Amino acid sequence: MTTPAPAAPIRVLLVDDHAMLRAGFRTILDTQPDITVVGEAATGAEALAQASALHPDVITMDVQMPDMDGIEATRRIAADPGIAAAIAIVTTFDRDDYLYQALDAGASGFLLKNAGAEDLIAAVRALAAGDGMLAPEVTRRVLARFAHAPAPAAAPTAAQTSGPVVAPAAPVVLVDPLTDREAEVLALLADARSNAEIASALFIGEATVKTHVSRILQKLGARDRVQAVVLAHRMGLT
Repeated sequence: MTTPAPAAPIRVLLVDDHAMLRAGFRTILDTQPDITVVGEAATGAEALAQASALHPDVITMDVQMPDMDGIEATRRIAADPGIAAAIAIVTTFDRDDYLYQALDAGASGFLLKNAGAEDLIAAVRALAAGDGMLAPEVTRRVLARFAHAPAPAAAPTAAQTSGPVVAPAAPVVLVDPLTDREAEVLALLADARSNAEIASALFIGEATVKTHVSRILQKLGARDRVQAVVLAHRMGLT
């Protein structure tokens, strides 16, 4: 019997303008047998170049950086069909506007820099597996804003905001409608439920939940659960 080849390690790109923080993240992640840091960048512009050249699976992205902020870098990377990396925003600031803009730009995770090493490792693994990485309380807080305060018609000027200035999100059109069951699953995803919790609530198996989630992602054109919920709120589906 042939022994299956080990899975390739998760390739990570670290983006932060503080070299010591990047060094700390590299030390944490490189100790894991299934994770390898393939590159670093100190600015948003460098992040774009490195993401294109190195093809990482996951990018940890700071927000406040010279040259180009992390929100704009995330938006450009997420919009590039040649880059398939999932992006986790890692910032010092627990600000709703950063959360909102990061998710709208295409980020799949949001961590604070004071998070523990195990949280960073878990985030990288979750994003590489196609899952989002947000604490339930953070998810509910941000998605409540998507539900009750849609994106503005025009981006604010630099004089009107202390955060990154981003363009308004384009409208989303759902071509293939969700089934009733898929809508139920999506509503539970929006409540930050796990697959096991969704299965229990709907009296179905976890494998069935995974199938529904996969179809929901396909119909919404979303890369992961977090993006699916953001799009669903924007479209008024939840």
